Amino acid sequence: MPNMSNDVAGRDKLRIYFKSGFKMLRGFLKGMTIKRKKFPIFIGKDVEISHKSQIYVGKNVKFEAYSEIHGLSSHGLHFGNNVTIGRFTSIRPSSYYGVGQIGYGLTMGDNSSIGPYGYIGCAGNITIGKNVMIGPRVSLFAENHNFGDTTRNIKNQGVNNKGITIEDDCWIGSGVIILDGVTIGHGSVIGAGTLVLKDIPPKSIVVDKRERVLRSR
Repeated sequence: MPNMSNDVAGRDKLRIYFKSGFKMLRGFLKGMTIKRKKFPIFIGKDVEISHKSQIYVGKNVKFEAYSEIHGLSSHGLHFGNNVTIGRFTSIRPSSYYGVGQIGYGLTMGDNSSIGPYGYIGCAGNITIGKNVMIGPRVSLFAENHNFGDTTRNIKNQGVNNKGITIEDDCWIGSGVIILDGVTIGHGSVIGAGTLVLKDIPPKSIVVDKRERVLRSR
């Protein structure tokens, strides 16, 4: 656990330690069947973790309450040390029922986090570097439906996957949507609500839905 602020009152510290202890105990019990793990693991209330044999967890990983970690994938879900997955966040590489193509999976580097209500659709490869901050309600979609044949239903034309990469030391603001095939260069800041359709150069500041690079850091 990180060092707690001196501004936190004693009673509040006890409450935090108490709740963290429950998360650590839950992490120990649920973490025993994860294929590769380093304790401690912190797991909140009603976290759903499936296909644990394809999940790899570093030290001090936190799965906050009501998050969903769906491990069914060809290359697994790899979480580095000190990774946090926020409340109600879903990580889904594949269909719940194993139909269609099995997705690739996810890699998250050390000290990276995903805020509450995130959606990580890692049917294609998603790589998130180290020290990456991803805000609330951010969605990543590493998949596109094929739709070139107008004589067939889009649903029956399959999908294609290029993957998404977010390099080290990036800050992704609340409500950002990142689509398949995008690389966000290291040290970049993506403003809240931005739709990202193309590569972002390193150390860029990008705001609004037109992906306009305002300036270099």
